[in-house]
Amino acid sequence: MTISPDFNLTEKLQQFRNSLRPGQQKLADWEGGQMAVSAVPGSGKSHSLAVAAAMVISRYQLHPRKQLVIVTYTRSAAAGIKAKIKECLQELRLPQTGFIVQTLHGLALNISSHHPQLSNLNLETATIVIPTPSHPIIRTAVEQWITANPQLYQLLLEGSQFDGEETERLRRQSVLRTEVLPQLAHIIVREAKSSGLSAQQVAEFNQHSTDHYNILLIGSGLYEQYEKVMRSLDFIDYDDMILASLKVLENPAIRQIWQQQVFAVFEDEAQDSSPLQERLITLLAGDSRLSNNTPNLIRVGDPNQAINSTFTPADPVYFNWFCETCKLQNKLAIMNQAGRSSEVIIKAANFVLNWVNEQWQIDEVINQKSEIRSSFYDCDLSQQSSPDNQNNIQLNKRNNGIEFENIEQFLVKNNRPFRPQNIKLVEKNDPQPNPQSVGQGVEIYAPEDIYQTVELISDRVVKLLKNSPEHRAAILVRENRQGRFLVEQLADLPKEHGIKVYEVSEADRFCQIPEEILKILQFIDRPHSPEYLKSALEILEKRDLIAAQDLNALVTYPENFLYPTPLVKEPKKQVVQARRYCCNLLKAKLELPSYQLIPFLGMTLKYTGAELATVQKLSDRIDKQITGKNSLKNTIAILKEIVNVEGFEGVEEDSEERYTKANQLTIITMHKAKGLDWDYVFIPFLHEDVLPGKPWVPTAAKFLGDFTLAEVARAQIRAAVHSKCINQDIVDKIPEPLAAWKEAGQLKKAEEYRLLYVAMTRAKRLLWMSAANSGPFRWSTFTGDKNINLQPKVPCPMLPILQAQLNQLEQF
Repeated sequence: MTISPDFNLTEKLQQFRNSLRPGQQKLADWEGGQMAVSAVPGSGKSHSLAVAAAMVISRYQLHPRKQLVIVTYTRSAAAGIKAKIKECLQELRLPQTGFIVQTLHGLALNISSHHPQLSNLNLETATIVIPTPSHPIIRTAVEQWITANPQLYQLLLEGSQFDGEETERLRRQSVLRTEVLPQLAHIIVREAKSSGLSAQQVAEFNQHSTDHYNILLIGSGLYEQYEKVMRSLDFIDYDDMILASLKVLENPAIRQIWQQQVFAVFEDEAQDSSPLQERLITLLAGDSRLSNNTPNLIRVGDPNQAINSTFTPADPVYFNWFCETCKLQNKLAIMNQAGRSSEVIIKAANFVLNWVNEQWQIDEVINQKSEIRSSFYDCDLSQQSSPDNQNNIQLNKRNNGIEFENIEQFLVKNNRPFRPQNIKLVEKNDPQPNPQSVGQGVEIYAPEDIYQTVELISDRVVKLLKNSPEHRAAILVRENRQGRFLVEQLADLPKEHGIKVYEVSEADRFCQIPEEILKILQFIDRPHSPEYLKSALEILEKRDLIAAQDLNALVTYPENFLYPTPLVKEPKKQVVQARRYCCNLLKAKLELPSYQLIPFLGMTLKYTGAELATVQKLSDRIDKQITGKNSLKNTIAILKEIVNVEGFEGVEEDSEERYTKANQLTIITMHKAKGLDWDYVFIPFLHEDVLPGKPWVPTAAKFLGDFTLAEVARAQIRAAVHSKCINQDIVDKIPEPLAAWKEAGQLKKAEEYRLLYVAMTRAKRLLWMSAANSGPFRWSTFTGDKNINLQPKVPCPMLPILQAQLNQLEQF
């Protein structure tokens, strides 16, 4: 690369640093060792991480044999950070080398595959699966456990009380086999493996619990059976990849080789790390040749955006602890300035954070051993709370021998829902100034019912995008069924107003490609079936490969459609086109081996980009399972299992721009919305039974007690792991079932409020929220039929409190 003689790298690096905000500059000034960066929503952490990475690469002249490793959690996030680093290096006129960006599982796979003898993973034959409670592997493990443990199973059958009636016994057997035990196995395996615990260690935890059912002992047995089934089929899950990479790095010589190639590790979205993942990057970032072995490790995240802990083993407490450790070493950086949202939206988000912390049942968490002021914060939205002032408040209370010096430390150690970290406005001369509000900035409504809610949203969206078609809007929902309801009700929006409605559903995670491939293969296998022929034609029509037409007329007599005789009337042009596609599919069956059919269908259906990558991933997965018994029928059988039971994670798009297009109304879940933003954000259906909601016991399983075994086991394992992490004795730390169930409720409540906080901070100019006076009893069973009576609904407890604050302040 030719560098102009008037180019000054030192000056350019200084310009890079000066372009960052004060909190971001601490990241750029890093000179080694551990550092934690706690960043608020919209603070530009990914951008500053990329700038800091480029500065480190330049400062230490990194190269492919000594490089910076950046890890994150999704392929799209990895692609985004990689592009930003390359852009920075280009500005510095440096080669675009010296770094690698990977997902955590991609990193683990890379380490494991280089040392198959140590990792015991043969990726040529192993198949990666994502077991769900309904997965055949889980079901098989349950049946094998029942056979091996008749006494424990009998204890579950008897429940809290049992009169021996045969019909009730059969009912309970069905509930245990199909619901209770599969759920317990799923939770135990996920929680234990991600924490690096073996089945034997889980069984040892049970010795410190005296619950009637021996839940952790049952869980350890299910875990053991699960591992046996996985090994017998040569299957692995994602935690196996992490464990295998750790097994490789346990070898001192191999570990030193990897550490010599790694200058440092930067982690993004650190609040979503499990203990196992944290251990992996800490090992990789260390240097075993040094006496203290302090890792060169920067972890960037926001514990207040930890929204995955109720369905993944991630827990914000671990990143909070890392932040506190770094704070004691003066290695904690705070990114609290954000230019994404208008001032009123930021104040509303800060209010929710502080209000939830204040309302939390503090006496319950610390077992009523300390007396603490009932209010920590000034919740008046007209004044911004100062974290510096908060840190000066001395509690001087003791709990279990620990003295808490300030509110922040107290909340962290007692696992409050939020870290006390308010969002601040950026400086007036910031390159990304806070935008001006539209309307009142934050607006709260109470429509009569969910149908009036849709009308209000529709009218407002039309007016907003008509005035500013370059702007973007989104409706954030808590459940996928709410999203489908909105799509149905807003069906006229594209036709009447030219505004595209784009639904981002769960289908984005468990993609529909396997189902499409299955339907085509079923047609190829049995072309004379009207059902299979119609399914294939529907897919061709959906992919715009054939013209829209009356498919029922074509499938009435499949033989006449596919192979017409001279007596059949000459069909229309679109019918001939459809026949040609179908005949080509049947011809492929004769000319291609079955293992080539799926890639062929990917090309025939004109999949592109990530779709083709998903097809190849699916094809590879099936090829491994049918090795030695390759046939079309076996392929179809495996696809049926994937579609009907397992689900299949497609390869992600590298870009998320399709979610945030101008003049588009995106309907997306709150979870999926994380990391995105829109000018106008609508959050309807904010009812107490949904947010925060509460754990509930299915009626069929109430014979076991007023709790579910799965949630009790989750809370018990986390209590044990937390005790281990802070070197406390596990004895007396594992809660009994009712206490664990209560803890599970607190966990869900905390996460739901963090989810609301994430949703609110997606808005730039307008945050519109509502809770209708009436809605469906339960969204999961709601069909959208207007003839179904709606139920009176109670709003989320936070909503009327926030509304009252808004009404009091004129500037709102």
